[in-house]
Amino acid sequence: MLPRVKPSSERPGLGSLAFPSIITNLMFSLVVIAQTKFVGELGEQAIAAVGMGQRVFFATQALLMAITAGTTALVARSWGAQNYQEAGRMTMASLALSGIASVASAIPGIVFAFEISSVFGVDEETTRLAAENIRWMSVFNLAFAVNFTIGAALRAAGDAWTPFWISVAVNIVNIPLLYALVLGHWGFPALGVKGAAIAGGVAGLLGAAISVVLWAGQWVRIEFVRVGWMEKHRFKQLLNVGYPAGLEMIVFQVGYFFFLVLLGNFYGTSAFAAYSLSGTMFMLCMVVGFGFSIAGSTLAGQHLGANDPEGAVRSGWRALLYAALSMGTLACVIVFNAEAIVYVFLSEPDPQTVTYSVQIAWMLALSTPLMAIEFAIGGALRGAGDTRFPMVSTLIGLIGIRCVIAIACVLLSLDVIYMFAAMVAENVVKGGLLIARYRTDRWKNLIQLSSGTPTNPAVPAERGHGSAKATSLKSS
Repeated sequence: MLPRVKPSSERPGLGSLAFPSIITNLMFSLVVIAQTKFVGELGEQAIAAVGMGQRVFFATQALLMAITAGTTALVARSWGAQNYQEAGRMTMASLALSGIASVASAIPGIVFAFEISSVFGVDEETTRLAAENIRWMSVFNLAFAVNFTIGAALRAAGDAWTPFWISVAVNIVNIPLLYALVLGHWGFPALGVKGAAIAGGVAGLLGAAISVVLWAGQWVRIEFVRVGWMEKHRFKQLLNVGYPAGLEMIVFQVGYFFFLVLLGNFYGTSAFAAYSLSGTMFMLCMVVGFGFSIAGSTLAGQHLGANDPEGAVRSGWRALLYAALSMGTLACVIVFNAEAIVYVFLSEPDPQTVTYSVQIAWMLALSTPLMAIEFAIGGALRGAGDTRFPMVSTLIGLIGIRCVIAIACVLLSLDVIYMFAAMVAENVVKGGLLIARYRTDRWKNLIQLSSGTPTNPAVPAERGHGSAKATSLKSS
């Protein structure tokens, strides 16, 4: 049996949080790349359908994103204050909320999959394939929610390695299933785009099962509590901190959805497929940035919980430095090999798709240092409980800048390159807003810790419950 993990007041380092998170997301990127490769053998319609399915799936995750944003901020703050039982209670409350949210968001994806897919305005076959993908991804929504919520809580407590090892197990299952179910190998039926969704769902179900078993067996850092987590104030805290993150996700997905609708309706399937391919190319940069976002978020929350605001500030700037350097280096490598990478995914691509993919790659490369700001500084702000300002910056940048430019491109019948250039303008504005906010002190005091008795780090609290008074976390 694995040993029970004891809480520790030692603050994790930036690298110990970022590195396993980066590797975890790199593995996810490998799955996406493998999926793109296998689905790409079915043609550009299948590639576009999977891209549409992923966009719709992420759009349904707004509630889950809201809850886990609250989970990260409040668990990290409790952990920094050495109140380990409260961290466990917050995790349990988060899991209950995320379970409800995942079921609620799965229903429209299952029932109205074709109607949702038809909004993109692509051809009928692509729409049908996308609907199959959306429907099956929605079936496994609850499993994704469980895995994501427990993983977010563990990282907020400074444990990024357990989610890493769970991800290893998930990917060991996912990639072979993709190969088998998409193309029909080893006696499995060739399910195509639908098979890609089923493979991901089965692997996600395995990850959720492992997460619950480890947590319930108390083999991870977060306490598994059975009582004391259902107080109304705890759910209110999670929602107060999390709802702006949910609104941000809605704004992001609506804006992104609108942008893709314009792209698909007015510039065709080639432009749409190129956008999906370019996003896959730069997935490596994004997951590196996301790793530093997790690190900055966790450290900012824990430092503030320990009454060390200057440490919180330093952690954000350090995360930005490392994110910009690593993402920028990777972007340079990718953009100078963009055309060759397209041929890796598509054996006989349309020449227009290749041209568009290279154009988008250059726009994404130019945006990479700016996106590092959104990852690192935005992550630090969210970890501190300031989820409102990142939402505002997304609203201004995506809706006010990118979508407005996209509308102008359509109305003026401009070349698609100007649609792609809108991404650079969006990131310039968002990056400037986030830096300006971070240089103030207002984000440091949005969550107040009232007086309470922290858990003694040398004496683990009794499993399930204890006599220590929980620290009350009040989001202003």
